[in-house]
Parts: sequence; C-alpha cells; structure tokens
Amino acid sequence: MEIDLSYNFRTDSKGKDPDLYSRTLKLYHQYLWSKELPAGGCLHLDKGLNNLSSCGPFHFSSDSIIPTYRYWQSCQHIIQQVAPEAVENFDYKSRTIGGMIIFPRERIDNQQTINMSKGINRLIRDRFDLTLECIKRYYEGKDSPLFACLKRYASFFQLFGDFNGYTDFFFLQDLVDDKGNVQFFLPFDDFRSDGLPQNVNDYLIFMKNSIAFINQRAERIGIWAMMKQTGNNAL
Repeated sequence: MEIDLSYNFRTDSKGKDPDLYSRTLKLYHQYLWSKELPAGGCLHLDKGLNNLSSCGPFHFSSDSIIPTYRYWQSCQHIIQQVAPEAVENFDYKSRTIGGMIIFPRERIDNQQTINMSKGINRLIRDRFDLTLECIKRYYEGKDSPLFACLKRYASFFQLFGDFNGYTDFFFLQDLVDDKGNVQFFLPFDDFRSDGLPQNVNDYLIFMKNSIAFINQRAERIGIWAMMKQTGNNAL
C-alpha cells in the first residue's frame, strides 16, 4: 500500500472529524499498525480498527496527536496574533499521517479513555509530548497526571514490553533523545503549570517543534512502508 505522507485527512472526511470519518486514515492505520509487537505476537487490524489477532480483543480509535489550538477559545488571543497562513499550514500538517496515532477506544469502568483524559487535563492540554512523558513514567511505575488513566489500559501497554518498545512501534523515536528522555515542544516544568502555550512566542516555538516532529515521523513511516512494499524487514 502506498502511503501519501502529505495527504490531509480532512480531504475525505467531508468537513467532519477525520479521526472518525476519514476512510483513508483508517486504511493507513490498518496498514501501519498491523505488524509484529515488541512483546511478541502481532496486531492484525480490520477496517474498523478492531484487532483480529490472538493478542487480545482490542478496539482502537484514531487520534490526532498534535493540537494546533486553532479553535480553542482560551487560545484565541494568541492565535489572532499569528500569521493566518502559518496557522493554516500548521493545521494542515497536523492532519497528515505524521500527526496521527491510535489508542484503545473502549471506556473501562465508564471512566475516561486516554484520548479523553489527555484532552481535558489542564496539565496536558492534549499535547502529545506531555502525554508521552506520562506514558514513560507509567512504564517506570512513576506517578503523572495521566497515571490512573494509563493504568486502566495496562493490557494495551503490555503489548509493547517497555517504553522503547512503545516508541519504536509507533515511530516516535524523534520525540525521545539517546538517553530515553522525552524531547518537549516547550520547556518542561514537571507538570507544575498549564500545558497550553502562554503567549505568542510559546506558540511559535510549539508550532515549529511540532511540525519538525511531524516531518521526522512521516519520514520514518515512509521508509517503513517502502521497505514493507519491497519485502525487506522494516526498521
């Protein structure tokens, strides 16, 4: 399957949420994540992103992991000071495959899913760099703003063995340094303050680093897909 790294999933979602309505996005997810797992076994997803393999009855949903805050009311005073074409480009990039991932969609004990929790927690504000730090701490058995939520999905995280397995599986290596530390889009204060960009300078830095990550991750995805097509072992 050919992966168009620049394809914006709003194209076939007809103005609706691509995570729910883009057929192309679901096909890409099905293709990319149906593969061997670091802890053994494999995922084999159908078009509805349900796992059909013996590793467990997992049901997934798509998630755009790079928020642009373009439509967040609390950020309008910042967005209005940024060049519209820059915000538009950021929004476009965020809806390409480099900015997409999957998480379990089932609510456990009627509690929030990972998608829900990271979106409403004021210390996270839907930022994936901060979410990834929480995932890292989960694997290390350390507390974080999302620890209780992530713990509910222990069977999902067990699929990847450890934090390195998780980052490698989802092509997140460019968000982690050689020592295994998360590379944040904005200076990190150990979850002491609101996760939102606080001013225009913050937003521009966040935008620059987010786009760089999307591009780097897309390149990794493209290389893997090309190697899979040619029958080589993907890295």
